Amino acid sequence: MKSRRKAWPAALAAVVALVMGATTAYGSSSGGPQSSAPRAASATAGCGRAPGLTSGAHTVQSGGKSRNYTLKVPDNYDRNRPYRLVFGFHWLGGTATDVATGRTVETGAWAYYGLQRLANNSTIFVAPQGLNNGWGNAGGEDVAFVDTMRTQIEAALCVDTSRRFALGFSYGAAMSYALACARPTEFRAVAVQSGGQLSGCSGGALPVAYLGVHGIRDSVLGVSGGRALRDRFVRNNGCSAQNPPEPAQGSRTHRVTAYSGCSSGHPVVWAAFDEGHIAAPQDGAGGDSGSRTWVPGEIWKFFSQF
Repeated sequence: MKSRRKAWPAALAAVVALVMGATTAYGSSSGGPQSSAPRAASATAGCGRAPGLTSGAHTVQSGGKSRNYTLKVPDNYDRNRPYRLVFGFHWLGGTATDVATGRTVETGAWAYYGLQRLANNSTIFVAPQGLNNGWGNAGGEDVAFVDTMRTQIEAALCVDTSRRFALGFSYGAAMSYALACARPTEFRAVAVQSGGQLSGCSGGALPVAYLGVHGIRDSVLGVSGGRALRDRFVRNNGCSAQNPPEPAQGSRTHRVTAYSGCSSGHPVVWAAFDEGHIAAPQDGAGGDSGSRTWVPGEIWKFFSQF
């Protein structure tokens, strides 16, 4: 991300050291674990009522702390329409504002990791603010924060509880992974961009639809770690084991693989690209580009199938 390009990778590397020291269709098939079937749609208490929250910054009390998040309610919000709910988690040193505006890569085009412009007012977006600009999730406090936000948002707005999603880059990806582990029956799918196991994995035994995106030349959170995160849900989701093809170094391309044999409603997709620790890679060129990257399209395709 442009504004912190030099500073935050070094900081994240320190976090990693601390933790260590302590294009195909997205189909699914029957078979495999069935203990966490996709939930039926359910209207929240906020449906049918005048909206109790508006776009902008909001505060909640969670775990005895004052926590903040930024909300984007669709234009022309319809109180009788259950909306998709997407949480976008920032990276280490990032902010909720960075996610909500996209300003660190490309203002507007990169809002909510590029998904806002693709959603066409079909989705309620949330950008939570991490403590100390990260997602340490000590004692599960950040997972509890997400629970608190969900409760507040769903009491105030009309949400489809069968279509909750989480995504993030780097530390934000780690938080999305923690939710896949801890809240697999509450979240329909997650997208983990260049993540590692930094925010924990409480539970982690049930299936959830999973999209992993990672650079093969990532020197901050190596691709082997991203593969390990992915493989937990390959197993949980009952998918057939395989070694997905990845692009050659120097090719500046990406490869997307949908696993076969996954349990019904629990696809796993792996997208590997020839670059380092960046969130918005573009084929044929280096660096982040909010308007040229292929990543939001893959994530939106994965989320919007549900």
